[in-house]
Amino acid sequence: MPAVNMVCMKNKYQNTMYACFVGYIVQAIINNFVPLLFLTFEKNYHIPLSQITMLITFNFGMQLLIDLLSAKFVDKIGYRVAVVLAHICSALGLICLTILPELLPNALIGLLISIMIYAIGGGLIEVLISPIVESCPSDNKEKAMSLLHSFYCWGHVAVVLLSTMFFQLCGIRNWKWLALIWALVPMANALVFTKVPIASLIQEGETGMTIRELCHNKTFWILMLMMVCAGASEQGVSQWASTFAEKGLGVTKAVGDLAGPMAFAILMGSARAFYGKFGDKIDLNKFMVGSSVLCVLSYVFISFSPSPFLSLIGCAICGLSVGIMWPGSFSKASVALRNGGTAMFAFLALAGDVGCGGGPTLVGFVTGLASDDLKKGILAGAIFPVLLVVGILRLGHEKNAK
Repeated sequence: MPAVNMVCMKNKYQNTMYACFVGYIVQAIINNFVPLLFLTFEKNYHIPLSQITMLITFNFGMQLLIDLLSAKFVDKIGYRVAVVLAHICSALGLICLTILPELLPNALIGLLISIMIYAIGGGLIEVLISPIVESCPSDNKEKAMSLLHSFYCWGHVAVVLLSTMFFQLCGIRNWKWLALIWALVPMANALVFTKVPIASLIQEGETGMTIRELCHNKTFWILMLMMVCAGASEQGVSQWASTFAEKGLGVTKAVGDLAGPMAFAILMGSARAFYGKFGDKIDLNKFMVGSSVLCVLSYVFISFSPSPFLSLIGCAICGLSVGIMWPGSFSKASVALRNGGTAMFAFLALAGDVGCGGGPTLVGFVTGLASDDLKKGILAGAIFPVLLVVGILRLGHEKNAK
């Protein structure tokens, strides 16, 4: 009878899982659609490119702020209200992109307001979706978490490919119609989240750890280090993948933006999907350590390869190696701190985003010190996968000490 009940429970939450998968596609849309329009914004709204590129920083800065604030308010308003609000904000921000820049006297202000709205959605999605999946009954939560995070990669690839096809067929001048089409995805998923069951992350009769309790827990800080390193290992190379593609293949920047980041995203998604399929047969610790070692080797290969084309191959291998780092760290946190609750997931998302910003920053800083030698900057970034291995081993030591 218990086995039958478990099967019924899993079937009941299957649509919840599907909605969570689409949630990460939504996040991929709001993070990767607008950068495809930078030159269009520069031309149509007469905004300097230096100001337009600030939009990325503003987007992720807002998401960091939401990561931080959500630890306080998500539990008060409830997961369902919060996740529906996240999708509404994501859709509204995309819709505002088509209206506010021309409605307001200053187009840049219109863009910033639009991005602020959908960044609220992106930050909430990042905090909420993983714990919702974690709360769903499943045979192997590590597999589910890895599969979940693969959908961000597939969303990234879909946004770039489908948007490029749309621009080729309909012209870049019709980008507003595409923004409205992409807005349909979060709108539809918001409706789904109003209906699907959402389980409690904390067992009945228990309470989640407070921020104070988390901050006094050594394991929590090890997990935070792992998340910083996971984000930094991923973005330290992916941010420069288009540059290697442009130089290595001798193509235009537009083609380079497609070839480099897409190869990285496809292989990163493949690694996550692979663990999502076969994770019950693979030890997560060994897989994460092996992936981290491969990541270090890919950084070294990129830095010392004799040609830009080989460096591009190294970027692709790096995508494969970092796939498990982010979802694997989330899974290990769920096991190590079972009552971590919303606050834990919010701070882990915050740490991951700090790493996403810190990795490219370190690479760029060292590159500048090395007379603009990007390969030396990339080599410096190898410190992050090394520290991730240290964190994994230290986490195992803490577990054995208890």
